[in-house]
Amino acid sequence: MKSFTRKHLPNLDAQIWILAFGRLLNEVGTGFTLFYAPIFFVNQIGLSATTVGIALGSHSISGVIGRILGGSLADSPLWGRRRTLLLSAAISAIGSLVLAATHNFVTLVIGNLINGLGIGLYWPATEAVVSDLTNTENSREAFAITRFADNIGLGLGIVLAGALIANTASYRLLFIIDGVSFILFFVVIYVAIKKNRNYVAKVNSASIPQQIASWKAALRDNRLLVFVVVNIIFTTYISQLHSTLPVYFSKFIQFSEVNKGFTQTTISALFTWHLIVAIIAQLPVARLMKRLSHSAALTISALLWAIGFICIWVSGVFLSYPIAWAALALSLFALAIVSYTPSASALVSEIAPLDKRGLYFSINSLCWAAGYFIGPPLGGLALDQSQFVINSFWLILATSVIFTMTILRYLHRLLLAKINSD
Repeated sequence: MKSFTRKHLPNLDAQIWILAFGRLLNEVGTGFTLFYAPIFFVNQIGLSATTVGIALGSHSISGVIGRILGGSLADSPLWGRRRTLLLSAAISAIGSLVLAATHNFVTLVIGNLINGLGIGLYWPATEAVVSDLTNTENSREAFAITRFADNIGLGLGIVLAGALIANTASYRLLFIIDGVSFILFFVVIYVAIKKNRNYVAKVNSASIPQQIASWKAALRDNRLLVFVVVNIIFTTYISQLHSTLPVYFSKFIQFSEVNKGFTQTTISALFTWHLIVAIIAQLPVARLMKRLSHSAALTISALLWAIGFICIWVSGVFLSYPIAWAALALSLFALAIVSYTPSASALVSEIAPLDKRGLYFSINSLCWAAGYFIGPPLGGLALDQSQFVINSFWLILATSVIFTMTILRYLHRLLLAKINSD
């Protein structure tokens, strides 16, 4: 058993595995509410789809505040990574319980604002913990392990939620379970994650002027700023997967002369397949990418996105085997994501000074907020046009990868220049 473990699993600090287990629990709860929250608030509570969309969007507003605050708190010796994660879990649990008790628009907004703040605090701190506990050699595999746990937990949550709704039709119970998952995550972090004394010893001050100075210093780092541009582009691509693509599959993809749109069962099967590919490929891809530079790994991810977008275009233009083309595209997107996420996080970990890791990961997390702010409206605008424009949208995205790869080449030169100067 030990030889199998050494051969197939990376040698990482035990706290990484514990954190991964905690993140799995966290994502199980997220999976319970991911797809069913809008259905519950529209069909059960009786709010309009527009109202629910506005309320769910408020999650992003407080999420931005949480990400900025989370980066500063994670770098502060008075709080640090561990306490920030505990605060995040407590706030998120409260938000989930507020949503479970929601009966109107006001409480729905309040619940989403609380939840957004909690999730915003969570990401910079959890990524900084992984960075603290790894070195350059194994950081990509460490980030891959935690992302693997995220995907497993999310998949389990979605499956269990579907079974629970089918048997009980109790949507409120989903939010209660989500809240319990955050409480369990709190317990795991409180019991098992230690305070990083080596990190604290190297930080001199947590004053507000010092924190502002840290933000200014980070925003003068050319490597980080170029990566921010690339990161926003990648997260804009990912947002298409969760916002534009499901609508495109359900309404616009043409699989016969007269019929458009896949059934809900087909769409569910396609995205389940996407998740399975991501889970299976996460660790092997991370091990392969370990041999490459970060910019090379991100370039491969960009190429996979381009080919995937072309496959989506083919599935909508040609009537032959649209499901097969869609499945191939989602497989490529899964490989693109598992190529991107560990390398992106490991890159941030490497360029961030020790006393600014939380801040750098805060900026990294803000890129996701920006990508999800840009992507859904962009895709929605395309879907409101003619069928020709809708189909061409995927080719435009594929073509944009040329721009992405150009920026990645420039980033590679900046990283090399920094290494040579040191």
